Amino acid sequence: MSQQQFIVSQFKNRNGTASWRVDGRLNGIRIRKNFKTREEAIAEKGTLDLKALQADSGMRAVGTFLTEAQLREAETAFNRINEQARSLTFYLDYALANYREPQTQKPLSDAIALYTAAKDHEFEQDQISFAQLERIKRDLRRLLKVHPKLTVAELSPERIAAFCSLGKPSKKTYNNRRGILSTFLKFAYHAGWVVTNPIEKVPHHRIRRRRSSAATLTAEQAEKLMRSVEKMESGRFVPFFALCLFAGIRPSITNGEIVRMTPDLVNLDSGVINITAEVSKVREPRKVTIHPNLAAWLKAYPLDTFPIVPKRFTLIRAKIARAHNLTHDIMRHTFISMFVAKFRSVGEAALQAGNSESIIRKHYLDLKTQPEAERFYGIMPTSSPEEGNGESLAAA
Repeated sequence: MSQQQFIVSQFKNRNGTASWRVDGRLNGIRIRKNFKTREEAIAEKGTLDLKALQADSGMRAVGTFLTEAQLREAETAFNRINEQARSLTFYLDYALANYREPQTQKPLSDAIALYTAAKDHEFEQDQISFAQLERIKRDLRRLLKVHPKLTVAELSPERIAAFCSLGKPSKKTYNNRRGILSTFLKFAYHAGWVVTNPIEKVPHHRIRRRRSSAATLTAEQAEKLMRSVEKMESGRFVPFFALCLFAGIRPSITNGEIVRMTPDLVNLDSGVINITAEVSKVREPRKVTIHPNLAAWLKAYPLDTFPIVPKRFTLIRAKIARAHNLTHDIMRHTFISMFVAKFRSVGEAALQAGNSESIIRKHYLDLKTQPEAERFYGIMPTSSPEEGNGESLAAA
C-alpha cells in the first residue's frame, strides 16, 4: 500500500488574517486542521504522516523502557518465531530451564592437548592401537590448523561439517573424521567445556555395503617377488617378505605388526607364529600356522642371522614395492585369499589373519582358485644364502 500524503496550504480568513491548513486522508477518513502559524501546521503534518506510515507498514507507536538496540532484538526474535506454533515466552522459558553456560571457555588447543594426553594413556594401557592413536592425533592437528583461535564451545555443527568435508573426501573418510570429533566432543562435554554435543546435528553418511575384492598378487607374481628378493644382497630381505606374504603379518614398516615382531615369536618346531597383543594391530593375540613353504624359507634364511626388518630398509623396501607393484597390504591380502582358496575355511582364515568372518567373506572369498593356491603354497627357496649370487636391486 502506498503512503497516504498530507499537504500544508495557506488561506485567508474572512477577517483578513492568514491561517495554515493541513489537509489529507488517514485510513479513508478526511482530516482537515487549521493553525495560526506555518510551524504548527508543519508539526501536525509530521504527526499525521507518521500515523499514515504506521498504518501502511503495521508499525505502532508505543511507550517502552527498552533501548533502541533492545527493541531491534525483540523485533528480530518475534520475526524468527513468526511461523512457529509457540510464543516467544515459551521458547525463552525453555532456554532458561535447559541452557547452561560452559564452565570455562576452553581454547581448542588446550582441549586437544588434554584429550590426546588421555588417549596416550589409553594406548599405554593397551586400550587402543598405535594406528588408531595416530589417526586421532592427525585429524585433531588438522582441526586445530583450520580453527587455531576457537574455543571448544565455538565448534558449531556447521564448522564441524565443513571440516569433515575438507578435500572432498569419500563418505567413509568423512564418517571417520566425524567419529573422531564425536569422541573428542563427548570428552569435552563431560569436562564441562560445552553444554551440548554439536556432533548430533552433523549428518552421518549412510554407506551401502557392497562385496568388494581386495587387491592381491597372483601366484606367479608372488613367486617372481620371492625369487627377486632371494637374489638381492645375499637374501637379507627374505624374512620380511616371507612373513608378510606367507603368514599375513601386517607389513607397514612405520607402525605395522612386522616392526614389532621378534624372532622368539616364530617357532619352527611347533609350526606356529605367536602374534601377541603387543604385536597385534587390534591388540588381540592370534596364532598363525607356519606352512611348509614358509618353514623352508625361514630355515634357509634363519631369523637369528637375518633380521626381520633389516637396517636402512625404508628406501630399499620402497624400490622393491615399485618394481613389483606392491600396494599397501597387498601381500597380506594375498595370504588371506590364498588361505581361503586352499583350505575353504572362512572361520580359520579370520582367526589366523586377525579379521572378522564378515570381512573375510566380503573381501577375500572366491578370489583365488584352489590350483592357484596350491602353486602359491609351493613357492620354495631355490638356494641357500651361501649360494645366492648377491644381485643388486637393479636386477630385481
